[in-house]
Amino acid sequence: MTTPARFLRRDPAGIEPWAETCGAIRCLVTEEDAAAGEVHHVEISDAKLHFHEKTDEFYYIIDGHGTMILDDEEIELHKGLVVYVPRGVKHKAIGKLTVLTICIPRGVLHDVHEVE
Repeated sequence: MTTPARFLRRDPAGIEPWAETCGAIRCLVTEEDAAAGEVHHVEISDAKLHFHEKTDEFYYIIDGHGTMILDDEEIELHKGLVVYVPRGVKHKAIGKLTVLTICIPRGVLHDVHEVE
């Protein structure tokens, strides 16, 4: 079992992004850090509709604007907004957005189920 660090400090600029379901992701707090959750810096583009069976997500919109599909609803997204996405809700963000996602519990990268 991994013991959580006393604290973590990570700069998104120092982490190489890679492509995933929502766009380019930089994992700031990862499953391997053994924290209560994960934190990702994501440049959203061409996101695919997906859901998580075991993970809840919080989206904080750092920059940009667009919309988000949440099951059968569409909501507006803009800088400064926070969106809570409970596990099981099919979702995707549309637009050019920079977001911080907080995923609880950790392990979200093994819990992505694409619908499209």
